[in-house]
Amino acid sequence: MRLSRYFLPVLKETPAEAEIVSHQLMLRAGMIQQLSAGIYSWLPLGWRVLQKVEAIVREEMDRSGAIEILMPTIQPADLWRESGRYDAYGKEMLRIKDRHERDMLFGPTNEENVTDIFRRHVKSYRQLPLNLYHIQWKFRDEVRPRFGVMRGREFLMKDAYSFDLDLEGARRSYDAYFVAYLRAFHRMGLTAIPMVADTGPIGGDMSHEFQILASTGESEVFFDAAFEDIDFGDPNLDPERLKALYAAADEKHDPATCPVPKDRLRSGRGIEVGHIFYFGTKYSEPMNATVSTADGADVPVHMGSYGIGVSRLVGALIEANHDAAGIVWPESVAPFKVGIVTIRHDDEAANALAEDLYRKLTGAGVEVLWDDRDERAGAKFATMDLIGLPHQVTVGPRGAKSGRVEVKDRRGGAKDELSLDAAIERLAR
Repeated sequence: MRLSRYFLPVLKETPAEAEIVSHQLMLRAGMIQQLSAGIYSWLPLGWRVLQKVEAIVREEMDRSGAIEILMPTIQPADLWRESGRYDAYGKEMLRIKDRHERDMLFGPTNEENVTDIFRRHVKSYRQLPLNLYHIQWKFRDEVRPRFGVMRGREFLMKDAYSFDLDLEGARRSYDAYFVAYLRAFHRMGLTAIPMVADTGPIGGDMSHEFQILASTGESEVFFDAAFEDIDFGDPNLDPERLKALYAAADEKHDPATCPVPKDRLRSGRGIEVGHIFYFGTKYSEPMNATVSTADGADVPVHMGSYGIGVSRLVGALIEANHDAAGIVWPESVAPFKVGIVTIRHDDEAANALAEDLYRKLTGAGVEVLWDDRDERAGAKFATMDLIGLPHQVTVGPRGAKSGRVEVKDRRGGAKDELSLDAAIERLAR
């Protein structure tokens, strides 16, 4: 993509309303634009990152055996009355009426909806286990939306739901999601610490939240140093071992009763990006979601729900990956892998070399953003550092004469002068 033909409305100044780094940088980098309090339009650069995050989450859900569906954003209140949550949920739920004066709502979550799908179509234990997920926009009317996409009112979420015959099967499903979450966050370049959590309005008696470590995190977290030695990309990751390790947010951490010796206790700031719940028959009993067993009895299924804040993750990624100049994207979620800067817009040799590099990289399947604008070199470099593409290639008149370019890694800032072929070989890996 040529930047002269792209829509990238970067800002030189930090908007006054942006309180945290991710909100500041997302606005400055032209990723989002606020429409209303807690509601944002995703602009091209931000949309590309959001799609990358969504793709990783989807791939790990599919890998875990979950099956994707899509449920509506608008739900009938009657379903929520069946579960008993309609009046109990609170003002965070946006309640509306249709033209026939029927009570409706903009879904903050989908336990009732997916339970209704299940009870209409699944009748026998032979159809279990069943795991369904979707990635859909949600709305929760936060009393004080802030921090950009980190605490917005409208947000993109992956929510999954498991259906099992009994507690033993439900625990297997729970563990499968537990591992899938750790793999997804690992692929995004994030360190996620799972910790026992409260179930909140979802309900249930087993729950873990996943906190990623970032210096600007919302709360302090404490965890066993053994987490630092775990390869979260290991295909044989053991959920029971991980659940046995100590980890707690500040409100649950008691130094007097902490089982971890001081020399092994680590602490940091954490941002919650995922939450999983087992809640048994909380929804299946009142909504009559039952299956027949081998002996012919009808029993309510055991359920769990599993959420990842997909849009929230974009902000969390920036909180964990930035420096004084801007964003530093992990390659797996970067909007483009390579940024090309031509120092002199009017230099024919440099433009020809940049054109050749751009054409060969895109032909090799590399996502490239070429800053071909008639702008000062300093402004181009500042833009590239701000938007944080993993690799930057500078093409100048002097290097063009010898067919060489400068390749800079955004993380760490290491620079190398390479021939065109060597640069392509490195960047196309």
